[in-house]
Amino acid sequence: MRAPQSGQPIVPCIADDGFRSRVDTFAELLRTRAHLLTNDLSEADVYDTGLFNAAVERIRGQRSATMSGKREFMTRVLNFLQDRGHIASWVSSGAANRHDYTIGMPSGRTSVIEIKGCLDGNNTNIFTRPPHANEFVIWSLCQNAGADPRLNVRSGIHTRLSAEIMDRGQRVDGLVVWDFVCGTIGRPCPKVAIQGLPTTEVGPWALPPPCLYLFPPTIPAARNNPTPQPNQLGQVEIMAALANAFGTPADDVNHVYFEVGVTGVETTRRTRIVRGGATVADLGPTPIRRE
Repeated sequence: MRAPQSGQPIVPCIADDGFRSRVDTFAELLRTRAHLLTNDLSEADVYDTGLFNAAVERIRGQRSATMSGKREFMTRVLNFLQDRGHIASWVSSGAANRHDYTIGMPSGRTSVIEIKGCLDGNNTNIFTRPPHANEFVIWSLCQNAGADPRLNVRSGIHTRLSAEIMDRGQRVDGLVVWDFVCGTIGRPCPKVAIQGLPTTEVGPWALPPPCLYLFPPTIPAARNNPTPQPNQLGQVEIMAALANAFGTPADDVNHVYFEVGVTGVETTRRTRIVRGGATVADLGPTPIRRE
């Protein structure tokens, strides 16, 4: 795996060590003092019976199952875009589909969005580009403020999405990495703090500009399309709408190059990400093994 050549990170934001330390401290307090939260259970009742572990797993399951926070964020963002004419219409696609939102663009094109979490899990691999999509975008909403966004984006693009695109022929036009945790104490945004870019008020949130990754418009193939060029921003209209509405400068848009080859009996891919003319990640070549 090659190191980035420009000194820039694969994604500008970084996990805040101070916040993660607070999380560790709070988790340790919960682990060792949970029995103090109740008056009718002893320490042995809480820990020795499996009650504590069962409660933790229940909370994890409830958080994984709920989409309410994500739905509110998407509703507010899409309404913001529609009210200002960046999109013409939008509908939630419903739980029966392998995609989440269908967007009507002013040009008449149809954009389809599939919502994912932090990109580090197997759920990232589960998607199907619907036949009515003129453009298909994955959108990472990572609610875990303690997660490492740089590791997640690297894993999501190189390890997971690239393998699905090449192995299953599922064309993905781009990736949006942006949610309501961006710019908060748990995930400070260098675009605002260092570059001085403005935030945009949407509902209760002051949102920094989104991180946008443009993928190739064709499926990489070792025989006849080993190094396709990535989309330009104007070719993926929903991503251009996000950039225009929320202030992502052209130099902050990422272009993702996939290079597929054959080494011995294995098909491999290399991922190169370019931002502002500089390579910020050069990963692989890695055998394509779907995870």
